Amino acid sequence: MVGADTAWIIVATALVLFMSLPGLALFYGGLVRARNVLSVFMHVYAIACLMSILWLGLGYSIAFGDGNAYWGGLGKMFLSGVDANTVSGTLPEVLFFAFQMTFAIITPALIVGAYVERISFGFVMVFSGLWMLACYAPVTHWIWGGGFLADGGIFGEVGTKDFAGGIVVHETAGLAALIIAVMLGRRRVDNKPPHNPGYVMIGASMLWVGWFGFNGGSQLAADGGAAMAITVTHISAAAASMTWAIWERIKYGKASLVGIVTGTIAGLASITPASGFVGPVEALIIGAVAGILCQEMVGLIRNKLRIDDTLDVFAVHGVGGIFGTIMIAAFGAGSWAAQLGALAIVGAFTTVVTVVLILVTKALVGFRIDPEMEHQGLDLAAHGESAYDHNS
Repeated sequence: MVGADTAWIIVATALVLFMSLPGLALFYGGLVRARNVLSVFMHVYAIACLMSILWLGLGYSIAFGDGNAYWGGLGKMFLSGVDANTVSGTLPEVLFFAFQMTFAIITPALIVGAYVERISFGFVMVFSGLWMLACYAPVTHWIWGGGFLADGGIFGEVGTKDFAGGIVVHETAGLAALIIAVMLGRRRVDNKPPHNPGYVMIGASMLWVGWFGFNGGSQLAADGGAAMAITVTHISAAAASMTWAIWERIKYGKASLVGIVTGTIAGLASITPASGFVGPVEALIIGAVAGILCQEMVGLIRNKLRIDDTLDVFAVHGVGGIFGTIMIAAFGAGSWAAQLGALAIVGAFTTVVTVVLILVTKALVGFRIDPEMEHQGLDLAAHGESAYDHNS
């Protein structure tokens, strides 16, 4: 074990958890109506708790066990055979487990943004748990756990390049979010502006800082590769923030706070898969394009397709992650066959698994709340508490 690597990944693990709690919670919470903010906090927080337990019990073994090219197996359930002295590369394996656990937390938590303000809490918990085990963990194994999409798999020696989760995290969560939004239907209550843009900015800022652990930590070492991953992450975020704001100003005459910080997230999602394979100039290009591309996708999904992906999870995370994955091949750091092939395979798998799990979970615990609860707001209707005047 290398002490510097261990120290850095301990910090990175904390940073990635910080992205969800409180970063994502505040970012999403500020975007909804005041009467639903606590429900958003509850969804993100409860998902973090449940995923941690499921990752210990089954998820880590499915993703990183010594099974076969498609399934990690159950040999590492509840960290069987792993103790403080067990090593994974240069790290204690229990630390690698903890770092990867934070990814298993934030991926289903990202999906929350698609269904806020109109979904039952029971569905959120059952679906999120099943989806992490049946969709996220297998895909993680295929790409990061030495599975059939990795180096030496079906695409040959140069397998799928996904440094920190463009496919594993952002494509899977983005597609699942879009599918849920379509099957759930539009909100019955007229959309209102974000109740607290300040929350949105604070949450986005926390995500930006936490993303240094997300991408820099994926190097799994304290070295120049981690430093470069952090640098390109920051450059892409800054570039996307600026192009989003400029494009918004050109189209609408004003650049908004919510807009510029949404651009930040678009830039972060887009650089994620490429952050270990590109330099600052490529990051500048990726971020600059992402700020405009993701903003146009928001308009397409909202206004043209009329899909109520409430907080634009697919347009920002899904499209950003897919775009960044493609750019790895465009910049010559990966093969076109592997990048596009993996996107197609994972996209098809995610679609099928998500639809099946929605139908199963809906039959077990229900899906959408009733109109009266939706009008009242989930804070009071589902959780019996409210931080704001529920007439707002």
